[in-house]
Amino acid sequence: MKIKTSASMKNNTGKLRIGDNWNAITIIALSQNSPLKAIAEFVENSIDAQAKNITIVRGKERGELYLKVIDDGEGIPLNDQGFPNFRHVATHICDSIKKKLKQEGVQGIQGEFGIGLLSFWTVGERLILSSAGADGKPYQMDMKKGDPGYSITPRRTLFSHPGTELVVHPLLPGIKQLTGERIQHYLASELRDRIRRSGVRIRIKDRYSRKEYEVKPQQFSGRLLHEFDVVETKNGEIYLELYLNNYSTDNLIGLYRGGTRVLPSILKLDFFNREPWNTGYLQGMIDVPFLQLTPGTRDGIVQDVSFELFCKSVQPLEEPLREIIELEKRAQDEEASKIILKSVQRALKEAFLALPKGEYDWFDLHTGSGKGGRGKSEPLFEDGKKIVEAQRIGEQETTDDTELSEDAAFYEHAGPLYRAIISPASCFVRVNASRNFRCIPRDRNKRIVDANIEIRWKIKEGAGSLSSTEGEYITYSAPEEPGITILQATVVQGEIVCDAEAIITVTESFMDRMGQDGRGLNRGIPGYTFVRATGELWRSRYDEKNNLIIINNGHKDYIYASQKKPRKLKYICRLFAKELVLNNFMGFDSDSLLERMIELTLYTEEHLH
Repeated sequence: MKIKTSASMKNNTGKLRIGDNWNAITIIALSQNSPLKAIAEFVENSIDAQAKNITIVRGKERGELYLKVIDDGEGIPLNDQGFPNFRHVATHICDSIKKKLKQEGVQGIQGEFGIGLLSFWTVGERLILSSAGADGKPYQMDMKKGDPGYSITPRRTLFSHPGTELVVHPLLPGIKQLTGERIQHYLASELRDRIRRSGVRIRIKDRYSRKEYEVKPQQFSGRLLHEFDVVETKNGEIYLELYLNNYSTDNLIGLYRGGTRVLPSILKLDFFNREPWNTGYLQGMIDVPFLQLTPGTRDGIVQDVSFELFCKSVQPLEEPLREIIELEKRAQDEEASKIILKSVQRALKEAFLALPKGEYDWFDLHTGSGKGGRGKSEPLFEDGKKIVEAQRIGEQETTDDTELSEDAAFYEHAGPLYRAIISPASCFVRVNASRNFRCIPRDRNKRIVDANIEIRWKIKEGAGSLSSTEGEYITYSAPEEPGITILQATVVQGEIVCDAEAIITVTESFMDRMGQDGRGLNRGIPGYTFVRATGELWRSRYDEKNNLIIINNGHKDYIYASQKKPRKLKYICRLFAKELVLNNFMGFDSDSLLERMIELTLYTEEHLH
């Protein structure tokens, strides 16, 4: 029997299309759920534009927080008329120029989705993107969150600089705590290899908290495993940088693609949530250039054929890594035993000094003066009031009545460098203390100058040390002796050079000094060793001949205590207290022994750390 098919059913194939363009753009813009990731997108755009210097400024103007990203890269590509092609940026969402360039063989660029700029929706309400045209004049594009419109206008400035400037303001209320320090730590790990390979210098000026940072690529700790560096596959090389470290839950192996971090820990992938990857002894990174990422958040992996190849390629490394980790565990157990012994012995010494002399003489600690081996001295005289008052001098920055506020500097482009000042210009610092200083470059109209500024610091006269010799903010550390120090900052903008100086008075501070007689403190306290006596009830014994406390590491209590280091330390300390009481108060009844053990444990655990 034939089934008749209507004409409308004959053509039952087609192509997907977007029904609501603006709704699709909104979904894409809000798919980025991390403000820090969005800032990393802005920085990566600058790196892709071959920038060698990137400055991130966080500040507050007219009561609103803002974020500014300035670079010296190639800027926005120009159109046929020689103007920055902002229109292409705004009308070709999901059509990435960088993806086409990579297909043509261009190396060193990361973008591929054409949606990075939209991530400003998760940072602030408004975006202003500025770049110069062929005529050298700057132009800007203005976009607002939730608004499909955009505007392109000339920018009213006296001077233009190469590269691009991106401003997002005001920042969203939920990310007010996004400090310059947090941005620095995130970029150091997120863009670790991109920074290393490109040689870009990234500085963060946090004017809101008066701090300055330079983004240095994340440095791993531990012993580099040189034998695990590159794995060859048919899709390309997998680059590994693995370090063997002391056990810690903070030891993580990040997953990268092309120098940019995708996942902070590979344990988020089910395949790697097993030994040796989850043992807590390895940290480092694995860079897989051929992985396919999910757009938007860019913190997801498409588990396709490329991902399967990645997993199969690193699987042969697991057994050699397990063997290396097992050897490291044994060495660390030996070292941990030494550390625990020192901690317990130190705590016992402190306890004996607080307990009545003569009652705990098994270890022969109370020798010499009969004062418990430690005495106190009255603190030396100190005019604290004068020192505090001296510190307050120079705390408040002074400005001339005619100086323009930073509000004006935000909306008016500063001219060339004219002068520089150090804030505070004069202050008191106690010996061995520290103080933060800032160098402020200004133009003739006293507006803050940001563009193409280099600041170098040095101690012109006197003593002390500086946390850095470059940057807008530094920390001065005073010497051990009082005196006068002259701090000098040199500001360079092209051929213009300005110097500024600050006078630091280093004052004396008298500190309490405690005297102590340590005679006899290193005598008689035994060590300890382990014996595995699984199933036996005894926890510890004292070997008088060898002056050792023998601990049963097969006892269920020891196994339970060993799960956490502080608990293990307390357990061993209590075993020491038990053996001390039993051998120091022989013949006492059980009630007296328990009272003594509680007394000794109380004073010992107070000093246990």
